[in-house]
Amino acid sequence: MSYTKQQLQKETLRLFEKLKNVNWSQEDCSLIAHMTLEINELKKEQNAIILAHSYQTPDIMYGVADFIGDSYGLSKIAAEHDAEKIVFCSVHFMGETAKILSPKKKVLVPDVAGCSLAESITAEDVRELKRKYPNVPIVTYINTSAEVKAESDVCCTSSNALKIIESFDEDKIIFIPDRLMGENLQKRTEKKLIFWHGTCIVHEKFDKKAIEDIRTKYVGVKILAHYECTSSVTDSVDLVGSTADMLNYVKKNPADNYMLITECGITDRVKTEFPDKNIVGTCQLCPFMKQINLGQILMALKNPNKKQIINIPNDILQRAKKSLDKMMELSK
Repeated sequence: MSYTKQQLQKETLRLFEKLKNVNWSQEDCSLIAHMTLEINELKKEQNAIILAHSYQTPDIMYGVADFIGDSYGLSKIAAEHDAEKIVFCSVHFMGETAKILSPKKKVLVPDVAGCSLAESITAEDVRELKRKYPNVPIVTYINTSAEVKAESDVCCTSSNALKIIESFDEDKIIFIPDRLMGENLQKRTEKKLIFWHGTCIVHEKFDKKAIEDIRTKYVGVKILAHYECTSSVTDSVDLVGSTADMLNYVKKNPADNYMLITECGITDRVKTEFPDKNIVGTCQLCPFMKQINLGQILMALKNPNKKQIINIPNDILQRAKKSLDKMMELSK
């Protein structure tokens, strides 16, 4: 599509108004203006919505996304929206979750991006756990494939995991696949948790020393960490929670300085949405989330290939949906 100079200038200024807070120049914005214009036109023509996980790059989050957030929250929004098509800028399992909740809608992912946590366990691994621990409930973190969800009793998110675990009468619970999250949860429950060995390659890299250094340098700093971090990290912070929990904390807390112990996309969100807040310390990039770019989103809208289209066999989809439905029932 071709655009007039005036259209491009207007789009450049729109982008710059948001992206200047994350060090994008007006010239940087002008280089992507034609692409964001085309993507935004196409999604309207196709009755599509674009979802962006909070770990996406700021040009995606603020250039073309209709909604930004956590994976399950975005999937619920998409299920309730009247759009016929969903483009989920995320890793692959998140696109699957959207498809499970919106089976009649076309769901696309711009790139077949993996996830170290989701790839740490297979459906056969879950079946083996069932054989090894008969009659022990399996609580599965939502960061897993549809096949793994289908073998589970109930899913959970980082926000409701403890409530889901406590809802069972049994004294033992299998918690998969995040070992570090499991260790954090074990400190908060008297139930015996049986772990898997999965970890997130982003969150496992943070260490306690970085926290101590920041507290020494910035008096009164608030440090927020994700449940997927090591327990030595989560024991040393002001808040342990999901990305949504972190954003809500920053929004409501009067402190000036924050350290966000999670993927860098959240840092970009805080800098953009709360420019008066100061981010200190370092974050970690997720190589999988950062695979996605505007060009791939445009391709998904114009001429998607088979890998970009989410398809889940119906029996797996239905069984996976049961585990998500059970989560909603138990977390009320």
